[in-house]
Amino acid sequence: MKSYLGPLNKENPILTQTLGVCSALAVTAQLKPAVVMAISVTLVCAVANLIISLIRNTIPPRIRIIVQLLVVSSLVIMVDQLLQAFFYDISKMLSVFVGLIITNCIIMGRLEGFALSHKPGASLLDGLMNGLGYGLVLVVVAVFRELLGSGTLWNHQIIPSSIYEAGYLNNGLMILPPMALILVGALVWIQQASRKNTAK
Repeated sequence: MKSYLGPLNKENPILTQTLGVCSALAVTAQLKPAVVMAISVTLVCAVANLIISLIRNTIPPRIRIIVQLLVVSSLVIMVDQLLQAFFYDISKMLSVFVGLIITNCIIMGRLEGFALSHKPGASLLDGLMNGLGYGLVLVVVAVFRELLGSGTLWNHQIIPSSIYEAGYLNNGLMILPPMALILVGALVWIQQASRKNTAK
């Protein structure tokens, strides 16, 4: 079980393999779309892992990538339709980035590197943990960007009006895409530093 918890800490797919960074740049200006994207990727990754593991012995090696893409794209279409049906405003905020889950390297990497060679239960758990690890980074980045850039969290005012009256200004740079990259870089640095300290 301990090995499956790696994506939540030392083996986080964004922080150790720099996978899935594009969506971290695109959807983390606010917390709400970041959480929805995290849930979407986690569901797709877990279910895709499960499906590929169930049919792994019947997939011809020459077309395994095509089969994986077919499974992932079908799941992404379902997620997109559900978002449009029940969370239309968030779906509009995420725009094309839900569709880009199909090309998320974290999902394809877990299918190729794990689900094709492991049993369904283990594959489901692996997909779930990697999706949660990915989502954890998105949420952390989104909290900093929305709080410091807009003074809100989940569109609720967090920084009191009295602070603004005293002269405080929101940091407009935080809601620009480059700041997401800088924050992810800072998280990578923190993680690498902690790993070095642990190894000593």
